[in-house]
Amino acid sequence: MAVSPIIICLLSLIGYGSSHPSPPPPPRGCSQDVDPPYRVLCDLEAVWGVVLEAVACSGGLSSLVLAVLLLVKMRSICDPARRSGLGPLLLLLGTLLGLFSISLAFLVGKNQALCVVRRAFWGPLFALCFSSLLVQGVRLRRLVAGKTSPSGSSLAALGLALALVQGIISAEWVLLTVVREGHPACEYPPLDFALTCSYTLGLLLIAMGLSLGVVLCGGELGGEGAGGNEEDREGESEKRRWKCNAVWLFLSSLASALLWVAWLGFYLYGSQALRLKNKGDRSGGGKKDAKVLDEPALAVALVIQGWILLLFHAIPEAHLCLRKPPQSNTQDFFDTSHTSPPPHFGDELPAHSHRPFPENQAFSMEEHGATLRTGTYHSSQGSVRPGIAFRGHVYQPTEMALVMNGGTMPTAPVNYTGRRLW
Repeated sequence: MAVSPIIICLLSLIGYGSSHPSPPPPPRGCSQDVDPPYRVLCDLEAVWGVVLEAVACSGGLSSLVLAVLLLVKMRSICDPARRSGLGPLLLLLGTLLGLFSISLAFLVGKNQALCVVRRAFWGPLFALCFSSLLVQGVRLRRLVAGKTSPSGSSLAALGLALALVQGIISAEWVLLTVVREGHPACEYPPLDFALTCSYTLGLLLIAMGLSLGVVLCGGELGGEGAGGNEEDREGESEKRRWKCNAVWLFLSSLASALLWVAWLGFYLYGSQALRLKNKGDRSGGGKKDAKVLDEPALAVALVIQGWILLLFHAIPEAHLCLRKPPQSNTQDFFDTSHTSPPPHFGDELPAHSHRPFPENQAFSMEEHGATLRTGTYHSSQGSVRPGIAFRGHVYQPTEMALVMNGGTMPTAPVNYTGRRLW
């Protein structure tokens, strides 16, 4: 009867193994230590997860490098109009870094903490992006109208204030559904998720309208006084450069609006139709397809949106801010920053340079000696006036002194000592 305890032990081990099945083997590219929810980031059999992760990481790295470059080059931008665009641009780059980072949270499996992060940060991050575009539109509208732009810090603060509204909306949605009503954070209707982003979509439409107004009507604001002097032509060229910024802003806003229409249509209608189709299918693959098409679609939308803003707005705006302004053709006579060194004695003066003294002086050194010998004066008109041959100790007035004295011989000054001055 000693065999019965051994049989009971074996049956208990079999029952334990059947109640706790072993985890599935890891896919190719992942090790055994990686948890199953995170294996999509290293699964080489489903390559789309690895590709999307690489694209998101490259976008975040590009945003970080561009932000550091703008911070380093900030002191070299002296124009206040160009410097005012750095505040919203740095805010946008920081938001893009967070946008690319949160896209990875939509690739991994669901849990309570990750779902709260998704729902809490989706709307505010997009609101920060689109509020940055909106304040850039306000800035360009003022610059094209010939007015001064607010400072970069003021524009960035305005963008943060506009995005704070979306943050309050998202926080209230999470608190009401998860904390108060006790619903799981990962279970929410897609329509509620879309409605919470309506304020963000309104910011995007306002930014697109502002940029389109600057592109279409910006040139008419300064068209009355064009064609006059040099300052008017410079003002028109400067307005054309600001309109170039507005064109890039409109393109980024238009591409973002088209992307939002596409992902909202798929998320509300396409994904729901596929889930209903998979629910009618009794095979085991239906649930997996519904999972694949639900959350990763939002991750794809995040990554595409980040690259649209990076390529169509952040990089062109940084280039236009760091580009040196064209040199003006008008000479500034009060500018003392560029002074030419005085010529050295003995150097030949160029042909077009002016001599320090006029060449038609009444008395040159030769005429001075001839005057002493003959006693006559040669005026600048070529006439000869008789005079008295002066000696070295006699006071010899200049021609200007004779003219100012009415032609009479002036008297010697009191302090004249009769020394020979030549």
